[in-house]
Amino acid sequence: MSNLSGRCRVCNAQISAFMSFGRMPIANGFLNEREISNEYFFELAPAFCSQCGMFQLIEQPQPDKMFHGHYAFYSSTSRYMQLHFENFANKVITDILAGRRNPFVVELGSNDGIMLRHFHERGIRHLGVEPSVNVADVARSRGIRTISSFFNRKLAEEIVAEHGRADVMLAANVMCHMPDLPGVAAGARRLLKPDGIMIFEEPYLGDMIAKTSYDQIYDEHVYIFSATSIARAFAPHQLELVDVAPQITHGGSMRYTLAPKGSRPATVRVAEQFSRERVQGLDDAKTYLHFKQNCERSRAHLMQTLNELSEQGKRVVGYGATSKSTTVTNYCGITPQHVEFISDTTPIKQGKLSPGAHIPVRPYQEFTRAYPDYALLFAWNHAAEIREKEQAFVAFGGRWIVYVPDVEVIS
Repeated sequence: MSNLSGRCRVCNAQISAFMSFGRMPIANGFLNEREISNEYFFELAPAFCSQCGMFQLIEQPQPDKMFHGHYAFYSSTSRYMQLHFENFANKVITDILAGRRNPFVVELGSNDGIMLRHFHERGIRHLGVEPSVNVADVARSRGIRTISSFFNRKLAEEIVAEHGRADVMLAANVMCHMPDLPGVAAGARRLLKPDGIMIFEEPYLGDMIAKTSYDQIYDEHVYIFSATSIARAFAPHQLELVDVAPQITHGGSMRYTLAPKGSRPATVRVAEQFSRERVQGLDDAKTYLHFKQNCERSRAHLMQTLNELSEQGKRVVGYGATSKSTTVTNYCGITPQHVEFISDTTPIKQGKLSPGAHIPVRPYQEFTRAYPDYALLFAWNHAAEIREKEQAFVAFGGRWIVYVPDVEVIS
């Protein structure tokens, strides 16, 4: 591993990588044959800041390499996520907005409007901030007010000048994408009303460590948060962590509620969560060295399984051309010799090659037309939904290969 060190993005302390996943392409950078020669790579190396407790990447590609006019992720393609965001929106409407006069809701990273549409349909004033133009256009076509921009203190000033201050700020699986977290926190403090609330949910560090779900680590996820690191990151901006709620989405997430300091008491859940994190050792550097060993063990076991199946002449197909799969294929060294193709329902990815590993991505119909012997479940965080849908594959004799929390072959 090259000598990877830098400064913590949150507290500016000196930090060093505890491991490297090696040369890594853009996780959502599905490409054509002719684009291979220009494919961009960076070193994917995580670090833990012992000063503020923030888990982060040493190096992150420039934002315009990741979020742009051809961004290949649309939230609304998952039925489960649609339901999740409907419930999230309804909870905000009933628990927070009830009784407020002409409330205003801002969502960061609003994607195709999957959550904001529930506010739009009820005539609640709203604004989505979505830097990827193609997904923002989908939201706008549905009548959801959306601007294509990156959020910071300056943009917060502009929003306040045009719309006034926000009752609620929302974000889901996007705060961990934003390298300038202090700038986001300063913007949030400016944008929120004195009795306003910020709620966001992100993949949770405690779950990732417990499950060895290292595929949560990729270019977009510059941070993996804990309750402790969130409380410390927002405190200098007079925003206090007042509630936490675990979520099952994305293989284990946490929903954080923050409010201007002193505006509302914290629930008992916050102190309990801090205590659980201490017990798990999330503030101890040794925990991350142990995580590194678990990643290496998982990689060895998965490659042993795939090499054995390859030698036996078995057909293995990947299921779900996810961002997460880019970390797994490149870190483990999975090639088209191991995995014939990856089946995916997203039209923008079909006919492309997977980033770095260059495994063909094909329409879902190719999976069902001639079932493989084994399916490598890259979309493991949707396992319940997928296994319910794919009973015919198992009836045919197909088996699933999973690698979170352990490498296993299951039917």
